[in-house]
Amino acid sequence: MKKISLLIAIYVFIAPLALLAQQKDIGGLDQDTITNFSAYKRSISFAGLLQTRFVGSLTKNVDVNGKNFDPSATGHVTNSFLLKRARLQVKGTVNDHFSANLMFNFAEFNSDPSGKVLENAYVKYTLSKYFNVQAGQFRPFFGIEDALPVDIIRTLDYSNQYYAFGSSGWQSFQIGLSVFGNVTGDGQLPVRYYAGVYNGNNRNQATDNDNSKNVYGRIETSITKYFIVGINAATGSMGAGTGNAWGADVLTQTKLGGGWKLSLGGEYKNGTNLSLFNGLVAKPSLSNVRMQGFYIFPVLRYSYNLPRVRAIEFSSRYEYFDENYKLANTPRQTIIPNVSLIFADDFYAAIQVGAALDLYKTDVPLTTTYTRNLAYIQLQVRF
Repeated sequence: MKKISLLIAIYVFIAPLALLAQQKDIGGLDQDTITNFSAYKRSISFAGLLQTRFVGSLTKNVDVNGKNFDPSATGHVTNSFLLKRARLQVKGTVNDHFSANLMFNFAEFNSDPSGKVLENAYVKYTLSKYFNVQAGQFRPFFGIEDALPVDIIRTLDYSNQYYAFGSSGWQSFQIGLSVFGNVTGDGQLPVRYYAGVYNGNNRNQATDNDNSKNVYGRIETSITKYFIVGINAATGSMGAGTGNAWGADVLTQTKLGGGWKLSLGGEYKNGTNLSLFNGLVAKPSLSNVRMQGFYIFPVLRYSYNLPRVRAIEFSSRYEYFDENYKLANTPRQTIIPNVSLIFADDFYAAIQVGAALDLYKTDVPLTTTYTRNLAYIQLQVRF
């Protein structure tokens, strides 16, 4: 009943925006001489990403996947070349209102591809800047990382909280429906909304695994051109559990002069750990199975603007994450110092060097819950 009420509330909120968008659109068509929009602005575009890296464990008796092993055993790999991502994206525009997006990561064939490979597969309807609809498989906008393509995250990988909340169905690729757009008009404080409903059992599933649906919403505002604040909330289920999640984030940027620029991102999330709960044999109260975490991500950039070398970036993301803070309290802290040398604008060609330093409150031998350090060098090309 609560979910039905929430869906009604979302409709009541969105409907006036849709009507406003429709009115503006009709006003534009009245002045247009086009009588058939079937192929208006029709196009197709392709894009790709290759991301390869070399990693080496800096911690004794820990392999490249971060797992502690018995030194008397054999077959453990402590350094390796990896093909992390080989992405192909196709965007087809039918006309100025309808488009479709497909994205594949072929590097996921290097392990069991079940539930993998296909990432985006959605149809988008754009009525105006006030009202857009997406249907299919996409990433619900539940934080700033959902808006960032992996090729320009400017560090080794997404945060630990991103993957944990994705495993519980709160973000990452999901199948459903979303609406988004501007709330305010030109000349006003920019406010944007995002809302949607989706299955919640993650990507590439034939059907939902229950009759409940996840519902999420986000509001963000640009206080200034370079200072953005957002808040998120969601409710949903996965398997035997029904829970909720919420969070807040901030993005800011400052020009320091002389070619230097400082960017800063930060995010906090708190939510039900449905993935962990469903894996437990003895079920505690679901309200006690919660995860939380935050990260701070400063990036200092110097723009050379030379023909072959465009910029260099120095960053160090600090993250605190606890997957079960009410019952176990075993937090993980991760620090990733990184240097990026950028050979083409917008990270179209870059090399990154750094280390991932993971520190646990309590080490568990022969598992990945173990304090360790990993060095990496990563090369990526977008096209």
